[in-house]
Amino acid sequence: MKIGIIGAGNIGGNLTRRLTALGHDVSVANSRGPQTLTELAEETGATPVAVEEAAKGAEVVVITIPVKAVPNLPSGILDGAAADVAVIDTNNYYPQQRDGRIAAIEDEGLTESGWTERQIGHPVVKAFNGTYAQDILDRPLPAGDPDRMALPVAGDEPAKAKVRALIDELGFDTVDTGGIADSWRQQPDTPVYGLRAGTEAVAKALTEASPERPATFRG
Repeated sequence: MKIGIIGAGNIGGNLTRRLTALGHDVSVANSRGPQTLTELAEETGATPVAVEEAAKGAEVVVITIPVKAVPNLPSGILDGAAADVAVIDTNNYYPQQRDGRIAAIEDEGLTESGWTERQIGHPVVKAFNGTYAQDILDRPLPAGDPDRMALPVAGDEPAKAKVRALIDELGFDTVDTGGIADSWRQQPDTPVYGLRAGTEAVAKALTEASPERPATFRG
């Protein structure tokens, strides 16, 4: 598949490494420009591009940047993507640590990924937001392995099915969180956030989440 990755930090960089190793055609962009991605490109064979070009022709686009930077993405960021493009949102809202207070999340009750959908004007699938970046490299296992990790995934079909298939290819099981309105179950400080476990434990953790935003994640 052709995959565009916007953000080349820990998650974006390691997804670039794994997806290129699996044979996908990956374009990667960051806010500082393609000239800063030469080393990653040489390591992986990915194509460094400007943010405006990252989604062109892509069947999957990964947005993995700070939440506060999402409104600064270029208008029409998904123009030129495949008609059925699946957009993966890996982001988390950290109001005290990084992002500042976002009223729509805290006052309107939007989920973090629901807010991202509003900013980009396109549905997203929430995945990888509670995954340790190094685990993307170190913990893939074949399907059926009893020690295989499972990741929660929230969003609507058919995009969610495409994302879950890609995560399976990366070496992880998935558990369906529900739609984006249910994605609070995997936001920061929930039981599943950062959980390294299989499908049964991940499914249980999702049921134990509270919709009330904890004080440590309020602005």
